[in-house]
Amino acid sequence: MLFNTKHFGKIEIDQNKIIEFKDGIPGFEDQKRFIVLHDGDENSPFRWMQSIDNTDLAFAVVNPMFIVADYDGEIPYEAIKTLEIERIEDIMVLSILVVTEEVEKISMNLKAPIIINTKNNRGMQVVLDTDRYSVRHYIVEELGRQEVKIGAGVDKEEKRVNCHR
Repeated sequence: MLFNTKHFGKIEIDQNKIIEFKDGIPGFEDQKRFIVLHDGDENSPFRWMQSIDNTDLAFAVVNPMFIVADYDGEIPYEAIKTLEIERIEDIMVLSILVVTEEVEKISMNLKAPIIINTKNNRGMQVVLDTDRYSVRHYIVEELGRQEVKIGAGVDKEEKRVNCHR
């Protein structure tokens, strides 16, 4: 199916990859169908979730586990039941990004991830029952913490990079 979008122009999409959101996404309840797109680099953790119902609407998203290695939000039972999830391998987790001009202020919503059952292409945004994650988790700050954790840094005297775990 040829689809014309505001941000990506004309693209070919596979109708079998359209994800149905029965209740839409909070704030966008009338948007029920989306497709996850790559923006060139398939190895990048960043994607776009393009609305099929509104060609002007696309969310920048990321797999949060690529940024926060120990991210382990427990999916509520109601979501598992609604999405008919049978196997963990069938789950795609995405966090919506808030992109700003100031790179250090780009954040992702870890408190309310998008959960997609890739087997039946059903999705929903869920609010995790934990205080561990926030709706504004700053990506640059997180990557800086990870760098410190693995001992990566620059030896100022020798002007070389050290990387050791």
